[in-house]
Amino acid sequence: MLVISACLTGVACRYDGKDQLRIDLKKLVDDGEAIAVCPEELGGLPTPRTPAEKQGLFYKTQTGQDVTQEYKLGAKRAYDLAKSLGEINKAILKSKSPMCGVDQIYDGSFSGKLRHGDGEFSRLLKEKGIEVEARN
Repeated sequence: MLVISACLTGVACRYDGKDQLRIDLKKLVDDGEAIAVCPEELGGLPTPRTPAEKQGLFYKTQTGQDVTQEYKLGAKRAYDLAKSLGEINKAILKSKSPMCGVDQIYDGSFSGKLRHGDGEFSRLLKEKGIEVEARN
């Protein structure tokens, strides 16, 4: 089973209510070769929503709201959903996202600067031994 960030498949679920459509990834979902998930929505966050970034051990919005529980719940629900459909072999996730970023995420200052690190869902998948790839 291949797991893909839903925004990369044309689902308008990004924080700004838009998508980041990649036709090749949408085709994989359309052909039944992959599942699209939005862990942030699965965690109960609305779309659109105030941007959030990781600050230390917490996920906080630009207005200071702590959304750590929503991020942790969303990552777990996305993993559980994908796992219920079969063994997860790989994930292709939205780069730089505090939920899906792989190896590089925004630094928590809301300035557009990046730092080394993984988003919550990416971290969980890596912890489970699943290969994770970032895509813009």
